[in-house]
Amino acid sequence: MRVFLFAFIFLLGFTSCAQTRNEKKAPTAKAATPAAPRPDSLAVATFAGGCFWCTEEAAEKLRGVYDVISGYTGGTTKNPTYAQISTGQTGHAEAVQIHYDPKTISYETLLEAFFAAHDPTTLNRQGPDEGTQYRSAIFYRTPAEKAQIEAYIQKLNAARAFQAPIVTEVAALQEFYPAEAEHQDFYRHNPDNPYMRAVSTPKVEKFKKKMAGKLKEEE
Repeated sequence: MRVFLFAFIFLLGFTSCAQTRNEKKAPTAKAATPAAPRPDSLAVATFAGGCFWCTEEAAEKLRGVYDVISGYTGGTTKNPTYAQISTGQTGHAEAVQIHYDPKTISYETLLEAFFAAHDPTTLNRQGPDEGTQYRSAIFYRTPAEKAQIEAYIQKLNAARAFQAPIVTEVAALQEFYPAEAEHQDFYRHNPDNPYMRAVSTPKVEKFKKKMAGKLKEEE
């Protein structure tokens, strides 16, 4: 199956999310107004699950999520650019910062969604995207959050939820740098992009099936 996917991607004329950056439409700002009234207090969670174009779109679909920002974290270079992190030399991962209402969606549900949205067993790789910038990682803010993440991973491994052990990095959140404007809501603004059609759309559709009952579109 993987060989078939790679061949399909090759025929479409690209090999990774980084190599399609010149095929995007003009930058479009994030929507200023969410679909539902914004609560006074939102919590924030940070995840990295491969190319952030797809990760952002999946998270946006969850009920209780009010904003998702694509960006970079986990590295050493200050104010990195997309071109810099795409080399794999800055130490950053493509990540998303999720602003959510904990009264509507729990952190555990966000963990469930994170593991439903990507393959956490492939080290520094998601599909055709390879490099430390595409690693699976969760960045915690408190010791309690760290303990919850580690317990959840232990539960998944014990249940053999995946065919191989989970290799997701669990690290303390440091600086999160929002990505350039053209990378925000990239999935929605570039539906005809070859990478979107071949890689991201199938992943998002699979995610929607796994998270049925917890999506905004079902309200």
